Amino acid sequence: MAKTVTPLNNTQVKQAKPKEKEYTLSDGDGLQLRVGTNGSRIWIFKYTHPISKKRTNLSFGKYPDVSIAQARDKRKNARELLAQKIDPKIYKDEALQQQKEAFENTFGVLAVKWLDLKKQQVKPETAEKAYQSLTKHILPSLQNVPIHSIKPKLIIDILEPVKNKGSLETVKRLCRIINEIMRIAIASGLIEVNYLADITKLFPAPKKTNMATLEPSRLPELMQGLHSANITRLTRCLIEWQLHTMTRPIEAVTARWEEIDLDKNIWVIPAEKMKMKRSHTIPLTPQSLALLNVLKPISGHREFLFPGHRDPRTHANSQTANMAIKRMGFEGQLVSHGLRALASTTLNEEGFDPDVIEAALAHIDKNEVRRAYNRAEYIDRRRVLMCWWSEHIENASTGNISIAGLRGLKVVGG
Repeated sequence: MAKTVTPLNNTQVKQAKPKEKEYTLSDGDGLQLRVGTNGSRIWIFKYTHPISKKRTNLSFGKYPDVSIAQARDKRKNARELLAQKIDPKIYKDEALQQQKEAFENTFGVLAVKWLDLKKQQVKPETAEKAYQSLTKHILPSLQNVPIHSIKPKLIIDILEPVKNKGSLETVKRLCRIINEIMRIAIASGLIEVNYLADITKLFPAPKKTNMATLEPSRLPELMQGLHSANITRLTRCLIEWQLHTMTRPIEAVTARWEEIDLDKNIWVIPAEKMKMKRSHTIPLTPQSLALLNVLKPISGHREFLFPGHRDPRTHANSQTANMAIKRMGFEGQLVSHGLRALASTTLNEEGFDPDVIEAALAHIDKNEVRRAYNRAEYIDRRRVLMCWWSEHIENASTGNISIAGLRGLKVVGG
């Protein structure tokens, strides 16, 4: 007949004193209070493993941190697990491991991992800019949230205010970044399903707007405005350099003298500076070379063609040309990036080969064979195209208005 155990009471537990040897007080059903020689009192649950049938001990914690009532609740839960053939010790260890993983793998932690990986795929400054958007809109709410706890409703509540402000492009971008982070979590084995895969569909799509640009017929108007504008010669050179080379604003302002090869009359932009991560060679026309001659006394002793106004050791701000274009009276009609569209439209209307135009604009060709051909063979055809474009700009300048115009330079030097 099984021995009957009288349950402990608070007084017995509270007054349990240390002895020369460790001893236990039994509460029944496997629950004991182990009293150490140093006076420690620890709740121990003794049970038989449901599979191996070996006797096993499981600690429930110290008294008084864990009261009698709490220890008995733990015993009850452990008995329920044993009835289902589940080892309560393994169950406890797995629960602790899950808590540890949840603490170590929050959305904020995964976002930092995403940033590190993103920097290897795009320009570091591009990745940092995207991370700043996360920091502003997402991380204040999700920084410490375990990645497995993130569900659509949580994201919707965060993005709804951004949508209500009309920042639909920002919402779209944030949805994309969040999903990239969730895919990292899946690849790392932290979650099995990404419940946010279709979150973008819950928000209106942003209206696509093209970069503001001018009709080709307005090029003379632009050159006249550039001639009469109250801007520095360096800024004027920057706008004309971007116009003649058909480059993006950031590529133009970060141009270095060391990238210019005057023996071959080319400008080689390194891959790390290009949007498509491929080096880009630009044939320099007589007008582009004339611009370099104007710039030589201004920045020839510097690293950059267009040094910064406050710190000439660095390059000019990428918004410099935009601000000048606004002051010229073209606000809302033209942005500096739109100079590329102006060139593209004009060249297409003149019947130049679209593939050569795309190569000149450094647009990536999805056709691998044609892309290789573009790189190997188009440089001579592009030189012809670029020379026509520069002459077209000079003609639109009506004489000496263009600072790059050869006739204009004679006047300047006279």
